Amino acid sequence: MRSVKIKEVIDALERFAPLPLQEEYDNAGLQVGLTEAEVSGALLCLDVTERVVDEAITKGCNLIVAHHPLIFRKLSQVTDANYVQRTVIKAIKNDIVIVAMHTNLDAAFGGVNFKIAEKLRLRDVRFFGREKVVTNPLTDKKVTGGDGVIGCFDTPLAADDLILLLKKEFDVECVQANELLRREIQTVALCGGSGSFLLQDAINAGADAFITGEMGYHEFFGHEQEIQLCVIGHYQSEQYTTEVLRDVIERDCPGVKCCISEINTNPIVYFS
Repeated sequence: MRSVKIKEVIDALERFAPLPLQEEYDNAGLQVGLTEAEVSGALLCLDVTERVVDEAITKGCNLIVAHHPLIFRKLSQVTDANYVQRTVIKAIKNDIVIVAMHTNLDAAFGGVNFKIAEKLRLRDVRFFGREKVVTNPLTDKKVTGGDGVIGCFDTPLAADDLILLLKKEFDVECVQANELLRREIQTVALCGGSGSFLLQDAINAGADAFITGEMGYHEFFGHEQEIQLCVIGHYQSEQYTTEVLRDVIERDCPGVKCCISEINTNPIVYFS
């Protein structure tokens, strides 16, 4: 079996979710390291921390592919002042490349939001909200992306059954919701992570429910019996992103070892 360079793995990911799909504020793509080396393994995670780099070392992976960028804002120095700088130093010392696939993967067809819809077993899944068409610089082909997705259950659910389904499929300790809808739920709009900006689009699209990872207190007001709001946590909503990354790499770079991180990097702790 031929060797595969790190650059080839990154190219495969960026063919699937082109960097031009990312938001202007984002910093997806190559974060740390050199890409001409042969890949020894790819560790897939939601966030990169020092512990995740240690895990990559232990598992023999010289590539970390994360959803959230480690370097999100400009670094004015690289010292031991915070976990970001310490993680960069550790990765460089151990010849580990770090790549982020963030809002470009959120927006991609078959990306983060489509994976959430798959876990809920929705059908007829399609984009809703803002769509944009970009040119993939690796293929020179036009690609369409979208902010969120909307789909339907085969069999409508009661609101409390939707809550139970979310708790089971996303292993959440609690679901934040508004007043339970007194009609069945069939059409569901969703957006992983911080998706509250799509609430009005979900209403306009005729969704019975809107699922996301984060929503502000005041955004819950005024939608009683209009739409069921379900907020399951940022980390929880995006936890299956690693499956998307794994499937792309295994399909386009066969033979590359893929390891899904075993470290829960959620910084929020729930006490009951």
